[in-house]
Amino acid sequence: MKTEREFFATGDLPWTEAGDGITQRILSKDAADGTLTRIARWAPGTRSGDEVIRHEYVEEVYLLEGELTDLTLERTFGPGDYACRPPGMPHGPYVTTGGCTMLEIRCSAR
Repeated sequence: MKTEREFFATGDLPWTEAGDGITQRILSKDAADGTLTRIARWAPGTRSGDEVIRHEYVEEVYLLEGELTDLTLERTFGPGDYACRPPGMPHGPYVTTGGCTMLEIRCSAR
């Protein structure tokens, strides 16, 4: 279960390495089921790989800053764009030229 938290300044949270050019501020997490809410920051030039992505959880993404290009769709998304992906939904791969920041919410499919 996620820890109860009232409003707090997210800017006080440290940026931690998430790998492959991505840093994150974890807002809340449930290690037992993988539920996660984070702010993810992709450095300029970051690419998610070459393969289409699928996961076993629900994922919601809201772009806050910058741009993110879906290489399969050949479309670039920017601030205010939103995605909701049920388990197994194919998406990506992605690349960002100038970098981007997003709010990402992962929820258990159970």
